[in-house]
Amino acid sequence: MKQYQTTLAVQTEGGRFTDITAALNETVARSGIRTGLMTLFIRHTSASLIIQENADPDVLYDLKNFFDRTVPQDNSLYVHTYEGRDDMPAHIRTALTGVSLSIPVTDGRTALGTWQAVYVCEHRNRANIRNVVCHIIGE
Repeated sequence: MKQYQTTLAVQTEGGRFTDITAALNETVARSGIRTGLMTLFIRHTSASLIIQENADPDVLYDLKNFFDRTVPQDNSLYVHTYEGRDDMPAHIRTALTGVSLSIPVTDGRTALGTWQAVYVCEHRNRANIRNVVCHIIGE
């Protein structure tokens, strides 16, 4: 059994979803692991990871609008406000979506479905560099 671990530095745009699927497949290829499991962990509390559709950009648009309606950037709703009006909503959105994913590795690639991609969700309004730890175990 082999293990491989690296950290991907992902440049995000404020309030957007960044597709990291190609970088993950490159990471799997570098690992030399053909069959196994990849675990992803984002080291932040105001950004998250999701697996979502990669074909129709309207899906990501609708997700963003859903978050904006469900978790508004309105400081009158929160106690934790000193880091800006987008900070506490970003923490809540992260809690709703999650900071880790597990993806099977098959034939040296992520075993995602045809229309699936892995995204870093930037829940703050400004661009950031987000660190995603990628650990792969297998043969």
